[in-house]
Amino acid sequence: MTVRKPKFDVIDGHNDLAWACREHRDYSVAGLDSEQDSARNHLQTDVPKLRRGGVQGQFWSVWVHTDLEGTDSVQATLEQIDFIHRLIAAYPDDFERAVTADDVERARHGGKIASLLGVEGGNQMNNSLAVLREYARLGVRYMTLTWNSSTEWADAAAGEVTHDGINERGRVVIAEMNRIGMMVDLSHVSAATMQDALDASTLPVLFSHSSCYALNPHPRNVPDAILSQLAANGGVQMITFVPAFISADYRRWEDNGSVAEKPQITVAHVADHVEHARSVAGVDHIGLGGDFDGCPDMPVGLATVADYPNLFTELERRGWTDAELAKLGSENVLRVLRANDAAYRAFVA
Repeated sequence: MTVRKPKFDVIDGHNDLAWACREHRDYSVAGLDSEQDSARNHLQTDVPKLRRGGVQGQFWSVWVHTDLEGTDSVQATLEQIDFIHRLIAAYPDDFERAVTADDVERARHGGKIASLLGVEGGNQMNNSLAVLREYARLGVRYMTLTWNSSTEWADAAAGEVTHDGINERGRVVIAEMNRIGMMVDLSHVSAATMQDALDASTLPVLFSHSSCYALNPHPRNVPDAILSQLAANGGVQMITFVPAFISADYRRWEDNGSVAEKPQITVAHVADHVEHARSVAGVDHIGLGGDFDGCPDMPVGLATVADYPNLFTELERRGWTDAELAKLGSENVLRVLRANDAAYRAFVA
């Protein structure tokens, strides 16, 4: 059966399939072309769903829980990278390795899903610039400065405030990321870290999976004061679908033990965040980072990667043009990647 191609392409900023397969499938890549197999393992991502969702590019997250420290964290990150490389090799008709914007375009033109890598936590470099550089050589194109706990050089949105943003070591890390063309990802970091990183970075940054603080004052979301600076930086905020980040009501329900009636979060709630980010940062500085397989409970109408068209339909209903939706879906993040490509090519040459 031929699947009709969705109207809008998506280059998604963040997907946790690698960790989900570590937890539930012993890193096996077998059967990920089958919806029946993914359903047995409660996965939100598989090849048929990606195709139905119009996902033409995916930043696969290679995330390691901060319970793993030091060299154990580095090893687990390498295992995550290896999983993605094996995934691409197992399904050559569907996936193609991509590291630059030109690679993404070539994969798309060939009908493949461009597969990129992002490290989700500065702890995973074990405070070693050499490790950071080796990740880049393996194809990693962004690093989230922190996960849910602060590093030796940057404060996270959650946990103890140690540096009031980033310290001098943090500025050294960002300078090295700019030098080697590894995009600075500001999801998961504190507002002070966001500001310091924007001040320090000489290349466009991204938020791989964050929503809007003005609509839900969750520490994982982006304040308007930061959003308003994205245009000057040239960066992009990729709206995530995690219900606790989308809705204050849902967050309270979770914080109270998830025992009362669960608030229903829908595509419309996510669209509200997309529209708010557009109103503050501008239509050239927004994208999508669903966080599929990183959150077990997603909004109604956005349950899996197959459901991206539902969000575009909602935004079309609200008056968005095809050109604006193309920017949201793929063009803006591709521009940010391209802006970092020259430095990356010079490093790996």
